Amino acid sequence: MVSSPMHDYKIAYFSMEIGIRNDIPTYSGGLGVLAGDTIRSSADLSVPMVAVTLVSRKGYLQQKLSDSGDQTESTDEWNPKALLDLAPKTVEIEIERGKVTVQAWIYDYKSTIGGTVPILFLDTDVEGNAAEDRRITDTLYGGDDQYRLKQEAVLGIGGTRMLEALGYRISKYHMNEGHSALLTLELLQRYEMDIDRVRRHCIFTTHTPVEAAFDRFSYELVRQVLGSEFPTQVIREIGGDDKLNMTLLALNLSGFQNGVTKAHMKLSLKLFPHYAIRAITNGVHSNTWTSQSFHKLFDKYIPGWASEPDLLVRIAKVPLCDIWAAHMENKKNLIAYIEEKTGEKLSEDALTLGFARRTTGYKRAKLIFSDLKKLRDINKARPLQLVFAGKAHPRDIGGKDLIREIFWYKRQLRDELKVVYLENYDMQIAAKLTSGVDVWLNTPLPPMEASGTSGMKAAHNGVLNFSVLDGWWIEGCMEGITGWAIGPSPEQEISEEERRKSELDDLFNKLRYLVAPKFYDDRDAWTAMMKSSIGKVAYYFNTDRMMRRYITEAYLR
Repeated sequence: MVSSPMHDYKIAYFSMEIGIRNDIPTYSGGLGVLAGDTIRSSADLSVPMVAVTLVSRKGYLQQKLSDSGDQTESTDEWNPKALLDLAPKTVEIEIERGKVTVQAWIYDYKSTIGGTVPILFLDTDVEGNAAEDRRITDTLYGGDDQYRLKQEAVLGIGGTRMLEALGYRISKYHMNEGHSALLTLELLQRYEMDIDRVRRHCIFTTHTPVEAAFDRFSYELVRQVLGSEFPTQVIREIGGDDKLNMTLLALNLSGFQNGVTKAHMKLSLKLFPHYAIRAITNGVHSNTWTSQSFHKLFDKYIPGWASEPDLLVRIAKVPLCDIWAAHMENKKNLIAYIEEKTGEKLSEDALTLGFARRTTGYKRAKLIFSDLKKLRDINKARPLQLVFAGKAHPRDIGGKDLIREIFWYKRQLRDELKVVYLENYDMQIAAKLTSGVDVWLNTPLPPMEASGTSGMKAAHNGVLNFSVLDGWWIEGCMEGITGWAIGPSPEQEISEEERRKSELDDLFNKLRYLVAPKFYDDRDAWTAMMKSSIGKVAYYFNTDRMMRRYITEAYLR
C-alpha cells in the first residue's frame, strides 16, 4: 500500500543520493549515507518529512578487483518494483524541448520508535518517453555534463512538481548539496518571481569545501537542456554570469544556509563572504551504526540510549571488561568475514587499522606507506594489520591508480605485514569495518574533508580515531582521550611543506610510541580510551542532535 500524505505541511528533503538500505544501491558514499541517517533520525523524532531522490536503476557501481588491484566496474542494477510502491501520479518536465514523463516509486522508512518518512525515487523509465530520456535516471553520477544536468532537472524541477501532484503541502525545501538547486527556479515561477518568498521556503546545506568541486554548467548547455521555460537572463542574475553555478543558485535562493562542520563553515564563508552560512556539524544514526554487541551492552547499562543517544555520556558505568568483550566479538566477526571474502587469515591479537572511504586522491589512502622502513620497524616491534576498502569513480584514473598502488605495497609487505583490500565497499562492509578494527585511520589533505562521518560510526563502537585534523575531527579530537591527531591544527601558521612533514612525523611516531604501546602494553588504558570515545564522541556526533539543530534553526524559522 502506498501511504497517503498527511494534510500537515512537510519538510521536503532533496538529495541526489540516499543510502537507506544496502539492497537499494542509490548512494555512492558519505553524502548518500548521511541522507539516509537524516531520514532515520527524522522518523525517530517524528519530523513531518518527505524525501526526494532519483531511482538510479543501475546503481552506482559494482567493483571487481584483480590480483594486482585493477578495478573494473559493472552496473549495480536493482528492480524498484520488488521493493517500492509506484505512486499514482506522473508529472512532465521539458528537457531538450521535449516533454519527459517522470514517475515516482515510494518507500516508507518506518522508525521503530517514532514516525514514518516516505522517500520518492524519481524515474524516467516510463513508457512513451524517448529511449534516451528513459535512461536519465539510470546511473548515479554517470555520463557527461549534459546527462548530469538532465538528472538535476528531474530531481529539482520534477521532484517539486511530483510533490505537488501527490498532494504534499511543503513548508520548507531542504537541498542536500547543490544537485537539486533547480527546484528554486520552479518555485520562482510558482511564486511569480518573488525571490524573497522562495528564500523563506528554502534551506541549503553545502558539503563541498573547494570551489573547483561545485557543479557548473555552460549557459549554452542550460538553454539546450532546459529550453526557454526558465529565462536565461534571470538564471544568470542568481546563478552566476559565466556559468550556472548550482551552489551559488542555491545560496542566492535560500533563506538558511549551512556548512557541515565549524571548519567547513569558515571555509565556505571565505568562498562566499556575503552570505550568512552557519555550521551544523554532521552526525550518524546511532541505532543503525552501533553493532549488535554494543547494542546489547548499552541496552543493559544505559536503557533508552537508542532513542536518546546523548545518554551515551553515561558510559562511565559500563565495566572495561564488558567493553573489551563487545569489541572482541566485533573483531572476530570482521576477521571471519575477511577470511571468507579474501582467504586472508588475520590475527585477533594484532593491532588492526582500518581505512575505508571513496578512493580518490585527496583522501590519501597510501599515506601510511610513505615510509616503508618506519612502517616495517613499527611492525617488527609490535605487529600491525591494515584493512582497506573503497571504490574509485569510473572516470577517476588517479583513484584507480591508488588502489593499484595499495596492492603493490600489499605484495611488497606480504611476508611481514598483513594488508587486506575488501572489494565492493558498501554500507554492510562499512558497518563491519567501523566496528571491527581497533583504530580508524583517516588521512585527508586539509581542507578537503568538509566533514567525514566514518570516524563517528567507529566511535559508536569504541573504535579509536587516528586522524588528520580536518572536518569533524577538529571538533571531536581530545588528544589521548578520544584518539589521536595526525599533524598540526589548521590554525597553526606554518608552510605547506612543514605541515606535510609534521603529518608524516605524527603518523609514524604516534603509531610507534603511543598507539601501539598502549594497545599491547596497557589494555585497561586502551579500553578506558574506548569508553571516552563513546562518551565524548558518540553521544554528540549523531543525527538526532543534528536534526534537532535543523528543526529549531531552519525548519521552524
